[in-house]
Amino acid sequence: MTGALAEDVKAAPTGPQRYSDGYSPRDTAPSRARRDVTLCLRAWALDVLIDDARLIVSELVTNAVQHTHTRRIGVSVTRHPDHVRIVVTDTNRALPAPAAITPDAEAGRGLQLVDQLTTRWGSTRLRTGKQVWAELTTGEATS
Repeated sequence: MTGALAEDVKAAPTGPQRYSDGYSPRDTAPSRARRDVTLCLRAWALDVLIDDARLIVSELVTNAVQHTHTRRIGVSVTRHPDHVRIVVTDTNRALPAPAAITPDAEAGRGLQLVDQLTTRWGSTRLRTGKQVWAELTTGEATS
């Protein structure tokens, strides 16, 4: 499904359920992405993941807004049997790396936070930019 979420999101008959949308690289992009990810996880009855997912998508989208000159930021959420994968894409090919920070630093902890909240995360360079992804375990059985 793409664009604004409908309240009656139905399970995909086969394969993972997926939501994706794109955002202009403005200061409003993180809040719009948080809202959309929240609605998606609620539709899938995965409310337990909402707080962590909101922090993760906020950090990754904010990084794309602040550190790239992309014209469009893509966000997707894919539900797998045992985890949810959040992917943020932009057109900058530079891969992110956690910064070395001092205890009194006011910024730079975002990717460390992502690392602490996720089961795993990483980034992939694409021909047209990059994607930064993060996975949260759903606690559901994989059988």
